[in-house]
Amino acid sequence: MTNPSASAAPQRTRWQKIAARLDAYERLIRLDKPIGTLLLLWPTLTALWLASSGSPSWIVVGIFVVGTLLMRSAGCAINDYADRHFDAHVERTAQRPLAQREIEPWEALAVGAVLAACAFLLLLRFNRFTILLSIPALGITIAYPFFKRFFELPQAFLGIAFSFGIPMAYAAVFGFVPAAGWWLFTANLFWVMAYDTEYAMVDCEDDIRLGLKTSAIAFGRFAVLAVMLCYAVYLGMLTWIGRMLGLGPLFYVAVLIASALALWHFWLIRKRERAGCFRAFLGNHWLGLAIFAGTVADYAVRLQRWPRWPM
Repeated sequence: MTNPSASAAPQRTRWQKIAARLDAYERLIRLDKPIGTLLLLWPTLTALWLASSGSPSWIVVGIFVVGTLLMRSAGCAINDYADRHFDAHVERTAQRPLAQREIEPWEALAVGAVLAACAFLLLLRFNRFTILLSIPALGITIAYPFFKRFFELPQAFLGIAFSFGIPMAYAAVFGFVPAAGWWLFTANLFWVMAYDTEYAMVDCEDDIRLGLKTSAIAFGRFAVLAVMLCYAVYLGMLTWIGRMLGLGPLFYVAVLIASALALWHFWLIRKRERAGCFRAFLGNHWLGLAIFAGTVADYAVRLQRWPRWPM
């Protein structure tokens, strides 16, 4: 007689291998760590609300939410491919799938390409200018991981990548990017510099040993001061943009809340300890959410209604 348990064993093993591979892909694109997606999403949605004067199309909002997730995931796959020879030697990244050789490098490239292609297909609903903007956005995403090899402030380059959703949001609404969109883009660069320098401070010792470049290394003992100056410029520019666009008091309340969070981050990073710096980095999700929520609430109150989500 055939032993049922013996025949089922290869089947279980096969499914276990598939499950392990899917788990590796999930960790490759950081579905288990949504902080990067949120840091991309909040300024993009803020820009979409500002561009549409508080009444964005729910279809456009959905496309930008899904597109942000796809592009952030693609960027993670590309980043891990580029850093595959370094990650195993950095405490924070040693357990990543490529560093552990759970998947092959070509698989990371394939995953990144598929995700980027899906994000591009979503943009085909929009005007030509929005589609054209996606080309430099992809180029910047691919180039960023390699900037850590030679550029003293790769966080500044990351700021461009993590702010590109802003001009794309304006382009999707207007067919071009007005001055307000570029000012908001510039402001967001300083926020990215602030939080990614906090992130770089976590890996500072490992990056020095590996010969990599980061803003935390470049600023040296002035890194904490540099972070706080970047926060100040970002929040100051947001205040100026709010005045330029005629935003109301709820927006400025949100800026005050974001300012309080930035001061809390100073307390966390003041000693440059890994745990505190990483906690401050993660806390930027709440800072971005505060600005977005304040923008939505301000338009909702001034329009005396919640957005009606036109088609």
